[in-house]
Amino acid sequence: MTAASVLYDAPGPRARLRYRIYSVLAVAVAAGVIWFVYRGLADKGQFEWAKWKPFTESQIWSTYLLPGLRGTLEAAALSIVLALVLGMVFGILRLSDHRSIRWVAGFIVEISRAIPVLILMIFLFNLFAQNNVFPSDQLALSAVVLALTVYNGSVIAEIVRSGILALPKGQTEAAVALGMRKTQVMVSILLPQAVTAMLPALISQMVVALKDSALGYQITYLEVVRSGAQLGAAEQNPIQSLIVVAAIMIILNYTLTVVATRVEKWLRTRKRGSRTALPAGAIAAPPGMGTGPVVIGEAKSGN
Repeated sequence: MTAASVLYDAPGPRARLRYRIYSVLAVAVAAGVIWFVYRGLADKGQFEWAKWKPFTESQIWSTYLLPGLRGTLEAAALSIVLALVLGMVFGILRLSDHRSIRWVAGFIVEISRAIPVLILMIFLFNLFAQNNVFPSDQLALSAVVLALTVYNGSVIAEIVRSGILALPKGQTEAAVALGMRKTQVMVSILLPQAVTAMLPALISQMVVALKDSALGYQITYLEVVRSGAQLGAAEQNPIQSLIVVAAIMIILNYTLTVVATRVEKWLRTRKRGSRTALPAGAIAAPPGMGTGPVVIGEAKSGN
């Protein structure tokens, strides 16, 4: 017998039947849409082998897809690392005890979150081009990385701030009572616990950064979508090229999610394994009272 959920009422026989009917209808509608798309493409000859044959040639991959894939991974890796650093810094600054620092950090974060990534990319690309900030061959990459860093860093800052605030206040109070400075409390107590809890949200933001790197298409940055479009124009198979590019992006995002999820599980397992149980009747010694546990027990009579 299964325990009843406290979140919702268990469906009765009629409700279960109704849910099954809805599920069957949804599957039927999805299958109908897929069949309609397939028949439309098949009638136009989009599944002919001649349109898919170029993807079996190594020259096509080395000329178009692999350089674009390298550009996507380069922009995504740089922006993810920089966004994590920027997000950690501004997330902590938003928790500062100084009101002026909180306001300035909050203003920067809110403005960065409000600007669309594509507009920021185009603005930075033109700004760098007019002022010769970067070499001409690095203009597009610099604009893509900086725009993704600013936007995703601002979102990660909010994730960090909310993750730290979600921790029990007793954690901070106990650390302060032991004489730890605020920096020590943040680095040694709060952040290690918050990062583990924030990992699912951080993983989602990493996937967003990877996908948004395709916006570099608009500023001539060579990434996998742009290389796929060039391949489609050269081989007269744009639909097939975009399908292959979509499959590549799905594989990249899935791989990133799997790796990050395994890291999250490893951190949680290590955290549980690092806990050491004190003997029964023992408590940790307070500061200045020695290094070993203080054993609490019945005092024996000297008689």
